[in-house]
Amino acid sequence: MIPQLRVWHERYERAGLTIVGVHSPEFVWEKRRDAVVDATRALGIRYPVVQDNDHAVWRRFGVWAWPTAILVDRKGVVRGSHIGEGAYEETEAMILRLLAERG
Repeated sequence: MIPQLRVWHERYERAGLTIVGVHSPEFVWEKRRDAVVDATRALGIRYPVVQDNDHAVWRRFGVWAWPTAILVDRKGVVRGSHIGEGAYEETEAMILRLLAERG
């Protein structure tokens, strides 16, 4: 999913898309900030990444699996989600619909 997120960030950031990665670690060693910083650099991630060590964001959005993509509109309303890899064309179509909305 990360390669596709990088593409969308590059393609649609100027149009108003904001991608926020949320790192919700499964293992203790994944909780170290320096490890997350190193991984984001190594993976070429240029959008912000929130470190969610206590899974507060995970629980807030009802996430139960990695990866999960959640689409939120300009007003903060969840408008779509996808669990797992794939459905990139459908997700991009929803991104375009949300970017086209005004308000």
